[in-house]
Order: sequence, then C-alpha cells, then structure tokens
Amino acid sequence: MIEIRRSEERGFADHGWLRSFHSFSFADYYDPRHTQFGNLRVINEDWIAPGRGFGTHPHRDMEIVTYVLEGALAHKDSLGNGAAILPGDVQRMSAGTGIAHSEYNHSQTQTTHLLQIWIHPDERAIMPGYEQRQFSDDEKRGRLRLVASPDGLEGSVTFSADARIYAGLFDGDEATERSLESGRLGYLHIARGQAYINGFLLHAGDAMKLVEEPLLTIRAGIQAEVLFFDLSI
Repeated sequence: MIEIRRSEERGFADHGWLRSFHSFSFADYYDPRHTQFGNLRVINEDWIAPGRGFGTHPHRDMEIVTYVLEGALAHKDSLGNGAAILPGDVQRMSAGTGIAHSEYNHSQTQTTHLLQIWIHPDERAIMPGYEQRQFSDDEKRGRLRLVASPDGLEGSVTFSADARIYAGLFDGDEATERSLESGRLGYLHIARGQAYINGFLLHAGDAMKLVEEPLLTIRAGIQAEVLFFDLSI
C-alpha cells in the first residue's frame, strides 16, 4: 500500500519569528489520522528568523534528530553540549530521563531552515545522550546514505530506537532502488526539490507512506534531497 500526503495537507503554524509545517499532530495542530506512523512521531519543518530561537525547554523519553537544510542552528543543553548544527550535520539527542536544551539562529541576516524529527525510543528512562556527525554531499549523491541507526552502522549516529534514517541527493539521471523488508514500514519525505518515488512525482514537503511494499525506487530528481525512514510497526 502506498499513501501520499502533499505538503499543503500538513499542519501549519506562523508565530512570526517561526514558521512551521507539522507532518504529524503537534502542539495546537491535531489530526487523528496523522498522529504518528509506526514509531515515527514528529517531522516538523521549521524556518527560524534571524536572531531568534527556542529558549531552554525540557524533553523526556524521545529520540530527537535535527537535520539542517539552510543556515545554522546553535544548540546548548543541560549535559554541557554546545555546538552549531550546519547543513549536512545530523544531530541526535536522546532525551531519556530528562534533558533541557535551547536552539537559536544567531545569524542576523539568514533564516535557518531545518527538519526536527522525533522517534519513540525502545525503552523509557534511559540515560540522556548527544551525538552529532557531518555527512558530505558526496556520500549522499545518487544513493540513500544511512545517517541514523540503533547500531551505528556505516558511521551513522546511534539512537535507542528500532528505526533507520537514510538521506539522499538525486538530480538528473541519478537513481536508486531499495528492497523493503516485510513487516516494516517505510516513510519517505522530500526535503527539497522533486523526484519520482515509486512512479509518483513528489515535491518539497510531500511524503509517502509504504506498507508491505517490496521495493522503493527514486529517479528523475531535480535538486532533490530526500529522507527515508525504515520503521517498526
């Protein structure tokens, strides 16, 4: 089964300094048809205005992945971590028993564009943790590069969730296909550009759910950046 959800069907919030599309129910946006997919709970696409951001706030029992598309995001947390998250970086924060952090766009001229992803952990009340790695465009060009996993395979960031996240860049003749394991869920999100996914043309912000589909195909991209999620039911 394939289900496509178009960008404009997502929830939307405009706070002035923050514009955010919600793929799943979040904050004031609630849709009982879209609360989560497998153990994938949140994909928020955020645009943060120059000089603005999220003040210190807490999280518990969630695996949180940040993927910056443009600009930079400054991160500080209660574990003592402080870093700038740049395009190509994948940051993983395990909230576990509790963590507090802030996220700011310190640029005075450039908007920060990012995806924040939440995945339910396999266990509650684990120790909080943090990891950040850079994945170059060359690593993602014309293929799905594993960027987050429960076992750190291929140098991916490691989280405590039965899920794998892949990132890929596709343009022109670049194409790939991937066999999908029975009993797993697949979710593909177009972060930028456009591409044909299993024969359907998807644009930025569009997503595809795959249930008991044997194969994922990506082709004919135009400056496409995609994220693919291999998820537990």
